[in-house]
Amino acid sequence: MPQANSKPINDSGDPVRDCQLFLATVTTDIAAKFHPTQPVQPLLAERCAAVDTVLGHLWRHHLGDREDLCLAAVGGYGRGELYPYSDIDLLVLGEQAPDEATATGLSELLRNLWDMGLKVGSSVRTLDECGSLASDDLTIFTTMLEARWLTGGRSLFDQLEAVLNPERMWNSKLFYLAKLDETEARHDHFGNTENNLEPHVKNGPGGLRDIQVIGWIARRHYGVAIEDLDEVDFLNGDEKRMLEAGQNFIGQVRFALHTINERGEDRLLFEQQQKLAQLWEMVDGEKLAVEQFMQVYYRWAQALAQLRELVMQAFDRQILHPEAGTTSIAVNEDFEARGGLLSARRDDVFIKEPANLLRAFVILANSPEISGMAPGTWRLLRASHERIDPQFRADPVNQALFMELIRSPHGVTLQLRRMARHGLLGKYLPEFGRIVGQMQFDLFHAYTVEAHTLEVLANTRRFMRADYTDKFPVSTRIAQRLRAPELLYIAALYHDIGKGRGGDHSELGAVDAQGFCERHGLNRQDTELVVWLVRNHLLMSSFSQRKDISDPDEIQRFAAHVATQERLDYLYTLTVADIHGTNPELWNAWRSTLLRQTYTETRRALSRGLENPVDRQSVVDTTRAAAAELLEYRGFTSADIAPVWARRGDDYFLRERPDDIAWHTEAIADHSDLNTPLVLVRQSTDSTVANATQIFVHAPDQPDLFARVCAELEFLDLSVNDARVYLGSDGATLDTFYVLQADGNPVPGDSHTLNGISEVLTEALTNRKIRSVTRRTPRRQKSFVVPTETSVHQDERRGWTVLEIATPDRPGLLANLGEVFVAHDVALQAAKIQTLGERVEDVFFITSRDGKSITDPQRLSQLETAIKRSLDTGLQGDA
Repeated sequence: MPQANSKPINDSGDPVRDCQLFLATVTTDIAAKFHPTQPVQPLLAERCAAVDTVLGHLWRHHLGDREDLCLAAVGGYGRGELYPYSDIDLLVLGEQAPDEATATGLSELLRNLWDMGLKVGSSVRTLDECGSLASDDLTIFTTMLEARWLTGGRSLFDQLEAVLNPERMWNSKLFYLAKLDETEARHDHFGNTENNLEPHVKNGPGGLRDIQVIGWIARRHYGVAIEDLDEVDFLNGDEKRMLEAGQNFIGQVRFALHTINERGEDRLLFEQQQKLAQLWEMVDGEKLAVEQFMQVYYRWAQALAQLRELVMQAFDRQILHPEAGTTSIAVNEDFEARGGLLSARRDDVFIKEPANLLRAFVILANSPEISGMAPGTWRLLRASHERIDPQFRADPVNQALFMELIRSPHGVTLQLRRMARHGLLGKYLPEFGRIVGQMQFDLFHAYTVEAHTLEVLANTRRFMRADYTDKFPVSTRIAQRLRAPELLYIAALYHDIGKGRGGDHSELGAVDAQGFCERHGLNRQDTELVVWLVRNHLLMSSFSQRKDISDPDEIQRFAAHVATQERLDYLYTLTVADIHGTNPELWNAWRSTLLRQTYTETRRALSRGLENPVDRQSVVDTTRAAAAELLEYRGFTSADIAPVWARRGDDYFLRERPDDIAWHTEAIADHSDLNTPLVLVRQSTDSTVANATQIFVHAPDQPDLFARVCAELEFLDLSVNDARVYLGSDGATLDTFYVLQADGNPVPGDSHTLNGISEVLTEALTNRKIRSVTRRTPRRQKSFVVPTETSVHQDERRGWTVLEIATPDRPGLLANLGEVFVAHDVALQAAKIQTLGERVEDVFFITSRDGKSITDPQRLSQLETAIKRSLDTGLQGDA
């Protein structure tokens, strides 16, 4: 509890002014004392003591010395933990409701506190009111549980403890169950993970609230603080020291957040993460300073979550199921099932037989009637970590046990998560240990590397379940016919394991994967497959989103790299699991369609044989024939079709579907005024392209057409996922855009919405205006202001120049690029748009205005320079 402050308040006759100066001096002194190498608790106690002094001073000034009224600190203030901008929670306890004079004095006191800049929460209650409210409201009861007398009638305050007696309300069982429900709801709100990109240091999993909850339960059940518990199943000395150190670190982070923000901010936002990394004196190296800092944070949050689980499990057994440990069923000579939990039969079970460190998880995976491990057994297991050394890893018995776990029909993900959470997976696979808590400072990855890895593994396991067929129909069908599913799981475990070391993580991971396979007795064929998957795990995603997958030549090159149907099946399932495990928001029907089309066309290429590539002209002829047949049903003759198609080149018939070509042709033929733009919009269910809405534009060619369309789509809060541009011999352009809403969801398919899009675009193209996009860059994206990167290469076959741009995402980006193209006489032929969190990686297929590739190095350099200047200047100005 806070000690009285050594410095008294000066008495100048103006108590409010005196208190304000006193508190300002103490606040400055405390801030100056803060350093990451020093414990934070003394600073919290010192601030508590200072506020105690202020309150005592003002209480005496406004209310004098009274025994019928008292002031108590509750909540965090009552606990003696007052951060720089924490709320000051107060309870005024009276024998009866305050009279007018008392109410006036209390009102003046509270007004003084607010005038001093303190954020005060207060309640005025009698003992009876406290009892009634606390019995009905868990939150009120919990705040009173930590009440601390400040001033006034002490005997009145002492009666509060009797009011809160467990025999009257919230006995330990009810309190535990209520806190358990409350904790689960809170964790659900934060995604049930300590690894959020912007964690909440107070309320998030692994945060300070988790520690407070176990403290409250201990106080309610045993009447003592958690650190004073001597119960056999609770924390031992090392665990108490870990709890204290973890609480200190998270507390330091919260203290720093309050100080930096000058307000009660408990979210560790991206912009604050960088500042705290500097405060902790971390510098960029192989890992960014911010990634180093966040790795420390995540590891402490995970350690605290482990301790919370250990204690809560012990609470569960002692409070809810005290009889559960009375009977046991032998599992083998080392383990038994007691109360549904796996328990060691001897304290030396891991010392005498280290293989039990892995065998325990194999038993759990193959024993659905055993729900987990007993707290005491967890403790023995954690204490035996050091038994996992090079000799342990090289032991064939242990290698066989790990492979038995990987091949188990059930519970693989759960057991590997448990092993990871308690540090065993990182001990057995040191390469996995290096990525624990490794963040990726971007908006693309929603999890730390090891959390992402285990989520990808979980996805591969889900593909084996029948109940996932509706969500991932293609992936589940392919995964369930894989020859050896464990090879997919191993590839998932190793695909990102090389991150954070510098260099190409795919190559580093492939080396580690090969070592694992060789150590664990996989044959040459299986080893080569796993290594190939890890090395190429990004290939299919990148190809489908950056290449023209309607081009048979591109598919042929991809098929030649994949080489076999087995590789294709494994790669497809790993790719889907990886994208969905990177960030669930990235997975949508558009990406699903791109991958499915890539898989289908590659499978066909492999079935034909790599020595028998598809003939481009035969694809063109087949597409034209199919489209002509559709148009024939709509009353068109060859003579009607010929003049429209004569203006289109072969690329149009290679890249477009027959039903889309028929749609375009009919619309163009029926459009009488060739000098006005034709804009059509239809729902994705009609266009057969995922859930992306298709926009068709046919208009006289104008240099700024792409920029104007993109500006209008931005204004409509739509994002372009794909764009195709076809310049006709008649001076008209035929463009198709596939769009989603900016948040990645489908555009509503009602006629009002679709007609509205058409009208807005038609007006913009008719009036030849470019709307200015003025929306500000979202807060989170402002933390990722990195220079734009460009690269250029030539597509010799098509005669196009391929321009790749990687840059931070922001409103109006495509319209901005379109204006640069206009200024440099660049014609856009096609675009592949890919947004990865805060970053876009777009590919533009461009030519000069005469349709020829741009090969002049000076002109290309000027174009790249103009793009970088335009995009980077705009971004910095907005930030």
